[in-house]
Amino acid sequence: MGGQSETRSQIVVIFTFTVLIVHAFCWRPFSAPLPFILLHGINNQCSSSQTTRYVKQLSEWSNTTGYCLEIGSGIQSSWLIPLDKQVEDACKKVKAMKELSKGYNIVGLSQGTLIGRGIVEFCEGAPQVNNFISIGGPHAGINSVPQSSVASFAAVRAIANNIIKAGIYSDYAQNQFAPSGYAKIPENIKGYLKSCKFLPKLNNERPNDRNPAYKKRFTSLKNLVLIMSENDTVIKPKESSWFGYYEDGSTKNILQPRKTKLYIEDWIGLKTLDKAGRVKFIKVGGTHIDVSDADMKKYVVPFLHNKWRRLLEVEYGGDETVNTTNPNGVEESNKLEIIN
Repeated sequence: MGGQSETRSQIVVIFTFTVLIVHAFCWRPFSAPLPFILLHGINNQCSSSQTTRYVKQLSEWSNTTGYCLEIGSGIQSSWLIPLDKQVEDACKKVKAMKELSKGYNIVGLSQGTLIGRGIVEFCEGAPQVNNFISIGGPHAGINSVPQSSVASFAAVRAIANNIIKAGIYSDYAQNQFAPSGYAKIPENIKGYLKSCKFLPKLNNERPNDRNPAYKKRFTSLKNLVLIMSENDTVIKPKESSWFGYYEDGSTKNILQPRKTKLYIEDWIGLKTLDKAGRVKFIKVGGTHIDVSDADMKKYVVPFLHNKWRRLLEVEYGGDETVNTTNPNGVEESNKLEIIN
């Protein structure tokens, strides 16, 4: 009898210990989802129906709280305030928002993605950015001014294109016209590196002026989600949304992101993040920042909320996969890993 009692006691102890181990290692405790900020693109503002819809839908779908961060007066400021000044304004605002003090996520649209990256890389002492979702962002630059469907800005676009041809890297253009800060003319890389005031700094492109702090902050992201629209005619080339760009000297050949010097030499840590599995290169149908509801739910929402996660099974459908285009140009299907 004593032997049987001892055996039962041992079984109970082993069972209890096993349950505790499973609980400790196979499940992560629930934590409240982080808020997110949305940074709109050029020729837009927080009060527009498009931006309002983005924030409202993403908040509802992810069960999180979203905020649109306005820079200056909106539309006019998006064109006429240089990006370094826009980033300074955004930096002050995120530092002042108590709602972001424990960390937050960023959703950037078009030009807003560069402001978001500026917050991550330049904004010392700001709350930690967890996940960065970029939709149609010109991360490697543009070869022409972003086109707008708003007829009232046709004159602005015409003047802007003349500036690009005649003197996009002049002090006047750099201080008065936001897109000049990320205009990268392949035939004038020397002028770009010397006089363009924003993107060469953001991408750590100047050989004698690379700041390791920018790389350190950029690689602190848990996830970098880069969404490119297949029919994007606003960002030229569209591969800039993935950090791909024209070869220096001409617009004949486009380098995919893993073939660029920025990636190979790891100037800002893109390669480091990619090797760690924290970069998602995603291609969707549609035009510039026109992402379907289905694709938003599939590729954006999972990175805005926390879920319980089994140790040996990725949530969000368990075996959910995403069809992406490999940044080297080869079609492949990758696991979509949700990292809490």
